[in-house]
Amino acid sequence: MSQRKFMGLVGGATASGPGIALASQRSANAAAEPAYDDEQEFPLIIANIPATPRQKAWAVGVAVLLIVLAAVIAPFARIQLGQINGFVPVLQTALALAEFITAALLFAQFSIQPQQALLALASGYVFSGSFAFLQTLAFPNGYASAGVIGDGLNSPAWLYVLWHTTFPAAILGYGFTKDQSTAGRPSRPAIAAIATAIGCIATVAGLTWMVTAKAEFLPSFYVNDVRHQTPLGNQVNLILLLWNMTALTVLFVRMRTILDLWLMVTLLAYLPNFLVAIIGSSVRFTIGWYAARGFVLVGSCMLLTVLLIETIYIYSRLASVTALQRRERANRLLSIDAVTGALAHELRSPLGPISLNAATGLSHLRAASPELEDLENILCDIEADGNRAADIISTIREMTIKTAHGGASTNVEDVAELALRLLKHDLQANGVSVATEFQGNIPPAAMDGTELQQIVLNLCKNAIDAMSSVPANQRQLRIKTRLDDGTTVYLSVEDSGTGVSPGDQERIFDPFFTTKQEGMGLGLAISSNLAARCGGKLRLVKSAVKGSVFELAMPISGPASAQ
Repeated sequence: MSQRKFMGLVGGATASGPGIALASQRSANAAAEPAYDDEQEFPLIIANIPATPRQKAWAVGVAVLLIVLAAVIAPFARIQLGQINGFVPVLQTALALAEFITAALLFAQFSIQPQQALLALASGYVFSGSFAFLQTLAFPNGYASAGVIGDGLNSPAWLYVLWHTTFPAAILGYGFTKDQSTAGRPSRPAIAAIATAIGCIATVAGLTWMVTAKAEFLPSFYVNDVRHQTPLGNQVNLILLLWNMTALTVLFVRMRTILDLWLMVTLLAYLPNFLVAIIGSSVRFTIGWYAARGFVLVGSCMLLTVLLIETIYIYSRLASVTALQRRERANRLLSIDAVTGALAHELRSPLGPISLNAATGLSHLRAASPELEDLENILCDIEADGNRAADIISTIREMTIKTAHGGASTNVEDVAELALRLLKHDLQANGVSVATEFQGNIPPAAMDGTELQQIVLNLCKNAIDAMSSVPANQRQLRIKTRLDDGTTVYLSVEDSGTGVSPGDQERIFDPFFTTKQEGMGLGLAISSNLAARCGGKLRLVKSAVKGSVFELAMPISGPASAQ
């Protein structure tokens, strides 16, 4: 028996990692292999896409390149260079813009899938961009000889400390909350994002006022020399180094997604900044000082680049899907045109004589002495033409049913996998862990693939809704397939929800009956009718406080059984 496992991305994530991780085991000794290619995936939320081996290889390559560059520059780090006054304003203004754009993209991700972790991370980028730009305003000989704000000596250093304290703190908040359930997510994520951004800006304003207007009350990092730090400055840089390494360690231990991966690279790019300050006593305008800020700029642009690339990738896939949908719609419209054209052409033949005979009959009735024998013949002709029109409609109906369903042949397991792929976003948002147990080598079922997909999607969505009140770590969806006596294919959908009450189990398939507050009561009724029309049957096998099991029985297709 072939087994595949899908793991939910949020809340119910297991040790195998977030996202829907799919593995296939062909035999007891066979190695696990993907059941479908990564190129066939259609990611919906960039922040929650599992990191692929290719992306990990790219991240490792970038990290190695950064380490090699740092090692090459290290022997020359203390060499003093000329003071370039425009360096800090230009570099950190570009850095701030990159941070703000990244924050905007993360807030957009939060509006699509409201996770508190994304809100924390976006806030970190707001803090980072704000303090980076404010340090530029306070930096001596930047926009002004003594800086636009602050005392021109210690205020830039304190803004630097706030910058590199709040950003790792936000990453720690992200790292510890990213696997939590989204059950308590806000109903209006856009408003929550705006409120958080306003709160961050207010906090930045308060802290900036403290280190600029009240700088004389704070410990000094520079004393009458804008180039050399005091021993306190070196100690603070050591603390900042350990603080960033703590955030890096947490991400490494809890690494699941692309976002985690490139955040680690970003923090790694920040480390030379602190090492230069510790080893070189933070002497400004040395090779190490200039290089360290270059590393910070690279780190700030890292996640922005990844988010833009992944957004372009999703857009290209969405464009392909849209084109396919339009093509399918055009084909359906052509089929409808063909059927309606044939129907109109065939019905003109009996409807013309019916109208003519009806007019003749009326003229006979209006005559002074109507001839009943002629009227009888006219009515018989109308009846015959009416029956012929009914036969034409029945013939065309049978023809379309045969075309749509008569020769349908569907691989049940492929349809189930596709349905799970389409429900990937819902599974991630609700923290549902999914496992499949496929028998493998099952002959095709005699059912239309689109209708079977509709049934599976409906059963899975109902299962997700049934588990909404269950703790996130207990939300489990299981899909099984089996072949019985070589004539019937069974597909079962099992959830760990609250179950259906005994009084409702007999009515669960009735039209307009529902146990959900916002439900219409049509999903299971339509699914049951679709199954019955193809010779199958949908039934509720069992339901208890620990979950329900729905089973769909389908006959195998004729050619398959003949083989």
